[in-house]
Amino acid sequence: MAATEDYLKPEVIRTVARLDLRAKFIVEGFLSGLHKSPFQGFSVEFSEHRRYSQGDDPKDIDWLVYAKTDRYYVKKYEAETNITGYLLMDLSASMAYTYRQELTKLDYSICLAAALAYLMIHQQDPVGLVTFDEKLRHSLPAHSKRTQLGNILALLAQSKPGGPTEIAINLRRIAAMIRQRSLMMIFSDLLVDPEAVITSLQLLRHGGHDVILFHVLDEAEATFPFNGMVDLTDPETGSNQLIDADGTRADYLEAVNELCGRYRKECLAMGADYVQLDTSMPFGKALLEYLAQRKARF
Repeated sequence: MAATEDYLKPEVIRTVARLDLRAKFIVEGFLSGLHKSPFQGFSVEFSEHRRYSQGDDPKDIDWLVYAKTDRYYVKKYEAETNITGYLLMDLSASMAYTYRQELTKLDYSICLAAALAYLMIHQQDPVGLVTFDEKLRHSLPAHSKRTQLGNILALLAQSKPGGPTEIAINLRRIAAMIRQRSLMMIFSDLLVDPEAVITSLQLLRHGGHDVILFHVLDEAEATFPFNGMVDLTDPETGSNQLIDADGTRADYLEAVNELCGRYRKECLAMGADYVQLDTSMPFGKALLEYLAQRKARF
């Protein structure tokens, strides 16, 4: 039997058929890792109660918990910690790409989004979902009830990549559609001109939303492991290009690093969070980034 932390590995997650079990295993592996790390203090984020401290109203003490633990806990109210979250999922054709990893970019993003939905519902945070390619495909309003997790997972499980992407236009549509201040968790490979995307991210920030941009690339897109002459196909246009991989590698990696650096710099400037990922990375890296940023907001 694999160690619990192994469930953070994409190649292990691939062997689990059901998305709900994937989400559970990722989260449980992550929490198990937290308890063995310097970040163990984060575990309080997943409690529905907090310890009683001087100044708290004794009327808020949960006496049922006291009867079981002989310790005083007060109920955690929505106003104390809750934030509304939206998972924004890019379903464009390029998200279906994988070179040698078990999960495509979309598979990886869906597993990560499912785990975040699992965390938020467990924390009684309302969470919703919006999927898009060249236009908005599906939208679930944010709720914190337990049935919401099943609704989100069902929609994610049915999501299929296809068509071109219009990230910037759809982020503007979402900004107009969701007026309540929310935490926008965006999952995309961002294989478009960054100018319009950055402008749309700024629009979300100006609307009062918190933003975490999960930039998900395939491991091959991040490392360029090709050799010799390689025939590359654009999944969204179908166009082919024959290139000399060895002669192209340095320029390609420089361009990718510049793109990621641009997003990192612009997100920092506007007060958004940027998480650079590839499909070989354990999910714990992204979850820890999310949790650290979420905790910093309270």
